[in-house]
Amino acid sequence: MMKRIFVSIVIACLLSLSHSAFGDGKKYILMSTTTSTENSGLLAVILPHFTRDTGIEVRVLAKGTGAAIRDGMDGNVDVILVHDRKREESFVSEGYGAYRLSVMHNDFVLLGPPSDPAAIQATRDAVAAMKLIAGSKSPFVSRGDDSGTHSKEQELWRLTGIPLKRRSLEVSIMGVKRGISFESPEGEWYFSIGQGMGRTLLFADEKRAYTLSDRATFLKHKFGKGLGLDLKILCQGDERLFNYYGVIPVSFGKHKHVRFEWADSFAKWLVSPKGQSYINDYKISGQQAFFPDAEPSKR
Repeated sequence: MMKRIFVSIVIACLLSLSHSAFGDGKKYILMSTTTSTENSGLLAVILPHFTRDTGIEVRVLAKGTGAAIRDGMDGNVDVILVHDRKREESFVSEGYGAYRLSVMHNDFVLLGPPSDPAAIQATRDAVAAMKLIAGSKSPFVSRGDDSGTHSKEQELWRLTGIPLKRRSLEVSIMGVKRGISFESPEGEWYFSIGQGMGRTLLFADEKRAYTLSDRATFLKHKFGKGLGLDLKILCQGDERLFNYYGVIPVSFGKHKHVRFEWADSFAKWLVSPKGQSYINDYKISGQQAFFPDAEPSKR
């Protein structure tokens, strides 16, 4: 009898370890994050440093911010790194996240063909630029994927005051189909494609269209991958285009299986002087891609 109880206890302990380091003999956490952090090349540079410092590997699921947050809500990952402050704060206040730390920022830019048919290059006002695009019915390509970039685009359209239509779209994210709804302008000039930033850039380039992108992903595709994009930055510098990223460990109180201790170590490493220095030093073709935000004076 005692032997049977002992065996049961051992089995229970092994099962409890299966979601941590036991599966393949490695210490690792799962992180759901935006496509911009991966497509820009940033993660490939900074994550190996964290692993060398701690022995903890970070396994990445890159998708739109909305999908990354849902991963955290469902307990599918241990930590999220995203860029939609309102949704991040709701994630924490609703008990899904343990806390949020400001990590870094870059900015969004409005891109278009060099010919600039809507003549937006004359303004730094992003809302005015969106009005010019709509007024001229120049082609505009939207990610349409519930990402942080898509949320920022919708915010800009709402600020223009032009009529918007509620749309529903089925998108496939890492092979999983789900429905999303959003507001956008009407007209054949507006393309909502339900894709990540890289494919959106390629589609906009083919259509000689305007689009909204985070700066880092655009720089990587323009200069770092040799794709020969003809798109150029036509509107930038508006404070409404600033793009802030936060890291949030998933709450152990909500999901007992998460590797909270290691996720907590990762979040705090990101905002440490060492983690922030790696972010600050990352450049694409000599241009700053992200700016560290952990210092209190920055946020």
